[in-house]
Amino acid sequence: MSDGTGPGHTADPGDPDLETDRERITQLPFRQSDTYRAGFACVVGRPNAGKSTLTNALVGEKVAITSSKPQTTRHTIRGILTSDTAQLVLVDTPGLHKPRTLLGQRLNDLVRQTLLEVDVIAFCLPADQRIGPGDQFIAKELAELRRARRCPVIALATKSDLVDKRRLVEHLIAIDALGAWEAIVPCSATRGHQVQDVVEVLTAHLPLSPQLYPDGVLTDEPEAVMIAELVREAALEGVRDELPHSIAVVVEEMLAREGRPEGKPLLDVRVNLFVERDSQKAIVIGRGGSRLREVGTNARADIEKLLGQRVHLDLHVKLAKDWQRDPRQLRRLGF
Repeated sequence: MSDGTGPGHTADPGDPDLETDRERITQLPFRQSDTYRAGFACVVGRPNAGKSTLTNALVGEKVAITSSKPQTTRHTIRGILTSDTAQLVLVDTPGLHKPRTLLGQRLNDLVRQTLLEVDVIAFCLPADQRIGPGDQFIAKELAELRRARRCPVIALATKSDLVDKRRLVEHLIAIDALGAWEAIVPCSATRGHQVQDVVEVLTAHLPLSPQLYPDGVLTDEPEAVMIAELVREAALEGVRDELPHSIAVVVEEMLAREGRPEGKPLLDVRVNLFVERDSQKAIVIGRGGSRLREVGTNARADIEKLLGQRVHLDLHVKLAKDWQRDPRQLRRLGF
């Protein structure tokens, strides 16, 4: 169904090997010196801990989708922050959690694999929520990782603007008791409070290295993956709590429309949204297609900003019964 505004190829959402990035830099004229640092930082935490919002705040641009719903992030998204002294490559991951489906298991595997390849880990623990079993589960995983390989872990008390000073102090004490951290930093991504402190602490733990990515590059995610994520973000707003776990988005085609006037290109993008049940399909589409049109309008604005050109977004909602538990369908949907 078109949102009234309507389509390449389906991108592989798999993440490039981090070591490959390190190998290719020897051939590129990037910034380097005896003191220049560059490397990868992984942002972890339970679902809805503020990881994506923090990643966007650190980079200064929107490179990861955000939502009030848990399990928003499905892929590791890289945001790249470059300065004259260092380059920090942020890897925003799906939230670590006790999995209930095959999809959940694969998302956890994705996080664990990422943790084995980075230089420093940022563990987000939201200040407006008490430390619970989910945080303890992640802390245990990180402790086992530190025994397997030396990797510094920085604990971040995210969403510090949502609590008073007394509650924040209590939260920092609880974080300190949860594990052994190189540092504990309270911060607020939405207010920008101590975000630069987070950058400095993470950068201090990066190895001496030439620049890994060119100046001006904010993310290395393929455009099709970013478009799919922006559509899914728009689809998550204002729906029932169970729906985010059931929506998968795939970009089917991206084609430049022929016959356009010079200087006025238009990109046709065809996108499929997959849900698990007919009732969910009705929710996404809405009465008379009203909600799907709203999703398309909101997503198109962000997509046009991302691509820097006009886009005709053609959205279709399809049924993929129980795809979260079906290995064949998970592969088809990129998981």
